[in-house]
Amino acid sequence: MVIILYLSIALIAIAFLVLVIYLVRTLNSLQETLSSVSKTLIGVEKQLDGVTQETTALLQKTNALADDIQEKSKSLTSVVTAVKDVGSTVTKFNGTLKNLTDSFDIQVEENKEKISQIVQWSNVFLELKDKWNAKKEAKKESNLEEMKRVRSR
Repeated sequence: MVIILYLSIALIAIAFLVLVIYLVRTLNSLQETLSSVSKTLIGVEKQLDGVTQETTALLQKTNALADDIQEKSKSLTSVVTAVKDVGSTVTKFNGTLKNLTDSFDIQVEENKEKISQIVQWSNVFLELKDKWNAKKEAKKESNLEEMKRVRSR
C-alpha cells in the first residue's frame, strides 16, 4: 500500500509539474500579448495626440471662418439694403413716369381738336410756301430768259 501511496504522490507531482509547465507557457504567452497590446496602445496614444492637435487647429480655423462669414454677412446686409433702396427708387420713378404719361395722354386727348387744327394749318402753310417757292423759281427763270434774250440781241 505504501507503493500505491508513493506512486500516487509521484503521479500528483508529475501532474502538478505538467500543470506548472502549461501555466508558465500560458503566462509567457499572456505576457507577450500584453506587451504587444502595450506597444499598440502607445502607438494609438501618439496618433490620438496628433488627431487632437489637428482637431484643435481645425476648430480654431472654423471659428475664424465663422467670424469672417459673420463680418461679411453684416457687410452684405448693407449692400442688400442699398439694392432694396435702389429698387424702391426705381419703382417710385416708374410710378412718376406713368403718372406723367397718363397726364400727357389726357392732355393730348383733351386737345385733340386743337392739334388737328394745328396740323391742318401747318399743311396749308407748307402748301403756300411751296407755291411761293414755285412762283419765285418761275420768276427767276423768266428773268433768266429775258436776260438771255437781251444779250442775244
